[in-house]
Amino acid sequence: MSIMEIIGGILVIIGSLFLFLGALGIYRMPDIYNRLQAGTKATTLGAMSLILGVGFFEPAWMLKSLVLIIFIAYSNPISSHALARATYRRGHYPLILSDDKENMDAYREIVPHEKEKEEKV
Repeated sequence: MSIMEIIGGILVIIGSLFLFLGALGIYRMPDIYNRLQAGTKATTLGAMSLILGVGFFEPAWMLKSLVLIIFIAYSNPISSHALARATYRRGHYPLILSDDKENMDAYREIVPHEKEKEEKV
C-alpha cells in the first residue's frame, strides 16, 4: 500500500463522513434556511474530499478531480443562494425564536413581502 492510497483512503473517509453529516443536518434542522446551510457547507466539503481522494487513488484522474472540485466550489454556494432567495421571495421567512416580531426580518427593506405588495395595490 502506497502513501497515495493511504491519503486517498483518508480523504474518502473524511468525505463520506461530511456527506453523512450534511444529510443528517438536512434531516434534523428546523427550517429551510438551516437545511440549506447544513446541506451546502457539509456536502461541499464532503464532495471535495471524496473527489480528491479518488484523485489520489487514481493519479491519472487527478486533473479531472481538480476540475470537478473547482466546479463544486463555484456552483454549490451559488445554487444555495439562489434557492434561499427564491424561498424568501415566496414568503417563507426564517424561523427566529424571539419575542421582538418587528425587528426579526433583516431583509424587509430590501425585498418587500407579498403582504406588503398586496396592501399597496
